[in-house]
Amino acid sequence: MTDRSRNVAAFAVLGGAQVTLVAAITLLTVPLPAVQREFGLGQGDLALLTSAYGLTFGGLLLLGGRLADRWGAREMFLAGMALLALASAAGGLAPDHVVLLTARFVQGVGAAMAAPAAVSLVTRLRPDARERERALAVWGTLSVTGAVAGSLLSGLVAAVTSWRWSFLLPAAVGVAAVAAGAFLLPPAPRTAARLDVPGALLATAGLVAFAYGLLEGATAVTATGLLLAAGFVVLQARTPHPLLPLRLVAHRRRGAALLVVFVTAAASATTTFLLSLYMQQVRRLSPISTSLAFLPFLLVVVMGPLSGRLLRRFGVRPVLVAGLLLAAVSMLLLGRVASEGSVLAGLLVFPVASGLAFSGATVAALDGVRAEDGGAAGALVNTAMEAGPTVGLAVLVALAAARAGDMPAGGARAMTEGYGFALTAMAPVFLLAAATVAVAFTHTAFRHTAFRHTAAGRTAFAQTKFAQTKER
Repeated sequence: MTDRSRNVAAFAVLGGAQVTLVAAITLLTVPLPAVQREFGLGQGDLALLTSAYGLTFGGLLLLGGRLADRWGAREMFLAGMALLALASAAGGLAPDHVVLLTARFVQGVGAAMAAPAAVSLVTRLRPDARERERALAVWGTLSVTGAVAGSLLSGLVAAVTSWRWSFLLPAAVGVAAVAAGAFLLPPAPRTAARLDVPGALLATAGLVAFAYGLLEGATAVTATGLLLAAGFVVLQARTPHPLLPLRLVAHRRRGAALLVVFVTAAASATTTFLLSLYMQQVRRLSPISTSLAFLPFLLVVVMGPLSGRLLRRFGVRPVLVAGLLLAAVSMLLLGRVASEGSVLAGLLVFPVASGLAFSGATVAALDGVRAEDGGAAGALVNTAMEAGPTVGLAVLVALAAARAGDMPAGGARAMTEGYGFALTAMAPVFLLAAATVAVAFTHTAFRHTAFRHTAAGRTAFAQTKFAQTKER
C-alpha cells in the first residue's frame, strides 16, 4: 500500500467513525415506542434514555480532548471506538431497562474519547496546509451526514425489525475502526503536562447539569450547570496546565467559528425534531415516510468537497457568510410548514447552507492550533456541535409550545403555527451570526490566489499571518 492510499484509507476510517458517533445519537429515536412497550417505561425514563448518550458525549468531550493530547490521539481513538463497540453490543442484548440505560451512557463515554482524537489525527494526516484545509472542509459536513443517516436508519429499523438492531451499526463500525485503525493510523505526539483533574470534574459536571436541566426543564439544575461552568472558566485562567487553554476560545475568529458551529448544529437538530413531529402528528405520516422526507438532507454529503474548493478560491469569510445567509433563507422557507413546496425548498437549501457553514467554521476553528492543543481544539469544536442541539431544542420547543398555546383553536392548527414560528425564529439568529463573522474576519481577506501571487499580495499575506501569530 502506497503512502497516499494509506493516508486516504486512514481518513476514511476516521470519517466513518465520526459519522457513526453522531448517527448513534438518533439511532434509537424512532424505535423508542417499541422500547417503551417492551420494558414498560414512563415518559421520564424515555427522556433520560434518549438523552443519556448525548449527556456523557457532550459532558466528557473536553476531558477526552486533553487525554488525547496527553496519552496520544491514536491510542485514545482506538480505546474510544472499542468502548463504543462493547457498549453497543451490551445495549443490543440488554435484558432490562437498567442495562440499556447504562449502555447508552457508556456509548457516550466512548464517543467522547474518540471524537476529539479523530479531529487531531485528521490534522496529522494532512500536514500540508492546502490538503488539511480540504480535509477539514469535508470533515465539517460529516456530523450533519451522521445525523441524517441516524434518522433514516432509525425509521427503517422501526419499520422492519426489532429496536435491538439499532445498536448493530455502532458496534460493527467500532470493531472495524479498531481493526483498521491499529494498522492505518499514524502515531501522534503526546504532552508531558499534568492533567487538570479539578477542571475536568467542573467541566463535565457543568456541561451535564446544564444540558440535563435544559432537557428536563429544571431551572435549578440549569443554573447549577452555569455556576459550575463559570467556576471552570475561573479555574482555567489560573491553573498552569488548563484542561482548555482559554487562548483557544479568546481568539476572535475561532470564537466566531465556534458560534457558527453551535448555531448551525442547533438549527439542524431542531429542524429534524420539529418537522418530524409535524409530519407524524399533523400530517399523520408513518415513521418510515417521515424518515424518507429528510432524504434531501443527504445533499450535505457533496458539500464537503465543494466547500473545500470554494474555501480555497474565496476564503473563509465569504463562504461562511454565504452559508449563514442561505441558512436564514431556509429557515424562512421551513417556517411555512403548511406549504409542501416551501418545506421541500427549505429541505434542499438547508443542507447546502449547513455544508458551507460547517466546513468553513471547522477550517477556521482549527486554523493555527498548536500541535499540543490539537485534541483540546477538536474537543472544543465537538462540544459546540453537541451543545447546539441541546440548547436549540430546549429554547425552540419552548417557543413552539408558547406560540401554540396562544392559538384559541388548538389542535393541529395550533401545532402547525407553533412549529412554524419556532423555525422562523432561527432566521434572525443566522443573520446575527453572519454579521458576527463579517466583523470577526474583517482582517483575513488575503486568501485570493491571484492577489497572493503578486509581490504586494505576498507581502500583505505575510504581514497578516505574522499579525495572526502574534494574536495567538
